Amino acid sequence: MADATKKAFVTGHPVKHSRSPKIHGHWLAKHGIDGSYQAIDIEPQDFAEFLKALQANGYQGGNVTIPHKEAAFALVARRDQAAQEIGAVNTLWFEDGTLWGGNTDGHGFAANLDDHAPGWAGKGPAVVLGAGGASRAVIHALKERGVADIRIVNRTLARAQELRDRFGAGVSAHGMEATNELLADAGLLVNTTALGMHGNEGLSADPAWLPDHAIVTDLVYVPLETPLLAAARARQLKTVDGLGMLLNQAVPGFEHWFGVRPRVTAELRALIVADLAPKP
Repeated sequence: MADATKKAFVTGHPVKHSRSPKIHGHWLAKHGIDGSYQAIDIEPQDFAEFLKALQANGYQGGNVTIPHKEAAFALVARRDQAAQEIGAVNTLWFEDGTLWGGNTDGHGFAANLDDHAPGWAGKGPAVVLGAGGASRAVIHALKERGVADIRIVNRTLARAQELRDRFGAGVSAHGMEATNELLADAGLLVNTTALGMHGNEGLSADPAWLPDHAIVTDLVYVPLETPLLAAARARQLKTVDGLGMLLNQAVPGFEHWFGVRPRVTAELRALIVADLAPKP
C-alpha cells in the first residue's frame, strides 16, 4: 500500500551535494524495504516550521546537516547523550510521538577506525587538528573509547580552550606552533579541518614528527587521499580516510526509521567512491 511507505530525508542549505540519498537508497533496495529517502533544501528561517510539520508530512525522521545542526539541537523535545555532549544534532526520529535528536558523527568516526585500524584507541595520546563541530564529535568519541590524553590544536587558541573546558579531564588546548612537539609521542592524528579538500590543498600537520606506530586519519573524503594521508603513507604509517565515517554515521538513523540495522560493506563503499569521482 502506498500510504505504508516509510519516509526519511536529509536537510541542509545547500544539500544537493549530499551522498546520503545514495547511501540510504542502497540500503532500502538491499533490504527490500518500501521506503524513500530524499534531500530537502531548507533555508534557516524555514527550519523550525519544517520540523513542526514532520509527522503531518509522514516522515519517520531524517538527517540534519550544515547549517541546521545547532538549530535542531535547540528545537527537539529530547536528545541522546551524544547530542547533549557534542551540542549538535544530525539525526532525528520519533519515539511515541516525541521528536528525538541524536548525533551519530562520533559513532561514525569510531566505527570507521574499528573497521580499518582495530585497536586504535590503545595507541596513546590523540592529536586533534581543528576546533569546530566535527572536532567536538571526534573528542566525544575519543573520550567514550577511553583515550586519556586528547590534544586539541587550533589556529585560534580560544576555540580550542572552549572545547577543553567543555570536555574536561584529559583534554588540552594548544596553538598551531605546538603541533610538532605534540606529535612526538602521539598514537593518533585526526584532521577535522577543511585543509586537504579539493581547492584547499594545504598540509594540516607534518606526519614526519609522529612515532612509527601512529595512525593518521582525515575527516576530509574529497579527495579520498588528502595531502596529509599521502604524506603519512609515504612514511609507512597506518592511514584511514574519512569516507567510512560518512558511511557509518548513517547506520543508526536508518535503523530508527526503517527498523533494520544495515551494514557498511565494500559494495556500498565502492558505490560512493564511484560517485565521488570527477564527472567528465
